[in-house]
Amino acid sequence: MKFLSRISAFFLLAALPIFAQSDNRQQGLLTLEPSWRQALGGEVISLPSVQAQSVVVALDGGNIKAYSADGNPLWNYTARGKISPYVTRSREGTSYFSRTNGILIAVNRAGRELWRRDIGDPLSGGVVTGWDGRLFIPAEKKMLCYTASGNLLWTRILESTFKIPPKLDSSGSVIFTLENNEVYRMDPFGNSFVWTASGAPSALLSTGDQQILVIYPNGTMEILGTTENWFMTAAGNLHSSLLPRLPASPLAAAGNGNKIAAVLSDGRIVLVSLEESKILWTAESHIKSGNQKAEMVFDDKGIYILSENGASGFSHDGKRLWFTTLQNIAAIPAFSDDGTLYTGGKDWILYTYKIEDRLMPQKNGLYGSQPDGSYGTGRPHSLHIPVYPLLDYEIDRKLEQIEAAVNAGNIGTHEPEWTTFLLLLSYNNGNIQNRISAMRILGQIGSHETVPWLSNIFRRESEPVLKAAAAAAIGAIGVDPEGIAINTFLYTIVSSNIKSEQVLIAITTSTAALCRFSGPPLSETGIRILNLLCENPQPPLVRRQAGKELASLR
Repeated sequence: MKFLSRISAFFLLAALPIFAQSDNRQQGLLTLEPSWRQALGGEVISLPSVQAQSVVVALDGGNIKAYSADGNPLWNYTARGKISPYVTRSREGTSYFSRTNGILIAVNRAGRELWRRDIGDPLSGGVVTGWDGRLFIPAEKKMLCYTASGNLLWTRILESTFKIPPKLDSSGSVIFTLENNEVYRMDPFGNSFVWTASGAPSALLSTGDQQILVIYPNGTMEILGTTENWFMTAAGNLHSSLLPRLPASPLAAAGNGNKIAAVLSDGRIVLVSLEESKILWTAESHIKSGNQKAEMVFDDKGIYILSENGASGFSHDGKRLWFTTLQNIAAIPAFSDDGTLYTGGKDWILYTYKIEDRLMPQKNGLYGSQPDGSYGTGRPHSLHIPVYPLLDYEIDRKLEQIEAAVNAGNIGTHEPEWTTFLLLLSYNNGNIQNRISAMRILGQIGSHETVPWLSNIFRRESEPVLKAAAAAAIGAIGVDPEGIAINTFLYTIVSSNIKSEQVLIAITTSTAALCRFSGPPLSETGIRILNLLCENPQPPLVRRQAGKELASLR
């Protein structure tokens, strides 16, 4: 009987009904075959994560599986234990997830484990990737921040567990709500701004002017205080606004600038203008009624609702473009930037359906869209430039203080000040050993915003030990999403006559580290570098190291 029920479910999902309508009165039924399907060997427990021309799904057996955009199996990672139902992927395609015993794991886009850390508790929501690659990690009653290469930057203990898990807001901070009704905005350095909501929020959104919108179960909406660059005074308490009241309780909401879309428990979708303080339009989604889980996407192409029983697409002016009802699915489906719907069935099969041709405009970059802003960690900040010259013993003492905090995972709110100090120290013509120490610590702090700065030091310096230190720091950061460092290394190998084994070894190990983390297309250039370093007339030690690194990438 179980076999027959799975066969029935297979044919039910294989002919997915897509309803398209040219206006709000006319409907046409279009039956689509799946673009492809793949047997998973388990039930999907999380929203599929689509990135880097591939999709990753987490399964109830503790596996993470990846498939290419055309359905070819890419890799299968076994966590050797149960995993929490959250998988996040970075721009480079690295997957972050945790076992239920609190072990956080990073796996690169080729399915190889990069690192694992014990965060003490399982994830309470998905890992959030910041603008510079840092990771905001919610776990039980705490928020942790790690670098992309797995170094702890800070930990913040909270008074309660998460109710609405963190999401990135328009300022690059994360916003979230706790079960005790406290609403947080936490910046990348661990500064917290907290308000106590007047009730239990149903949704939390960031507006285009860096305010926070709270939506309550009864449909009322309130706005939290305003921001000034990074620094927001928490003196502005929750205040009422003239915003309209939603006609029913929200299941999910999404914002785009100063417009907010929400899907309601009765199945309607509404679009609200915060500037005009009114509901612009209301339409019917695929949801009939009920308190089911839902997600929303609101981007330049349209507004999309994804739920446990289907999906809908709307234009910005409220016209329903299509909708579908799904049965026997195991988790909320995902809708990719290219218009493909990914859904995992309870029959242990992953289905994909091409619904729209969506070519989203992207800023230039090797890996997906570039971040919306910068944390300012890649250049000295005028507020934190110390008075120079400092005496050598003062510099030594400052370096010891910073390195001790970095090694303890407690850099936190000092990061802007200390990064400014390290950037200036690494670039000046002072004590060489202090400059090397500054670059090493910058590598540990791990913001990819410092890669251009370090690449510039690598290019301009003639002293081998300084060039090697700059290359090693870039490798420790591990992320080069714009390909600045990897192309600098290639140019150096092809166009320069470098004889220093120290510099060549540093280029070798740094290139391999970047390749392991980011994969193609960056690794294609990296492998070319390593192949060049394997050849004569490179020194034997360099050739051996390059060969070893190439073998590790296979």
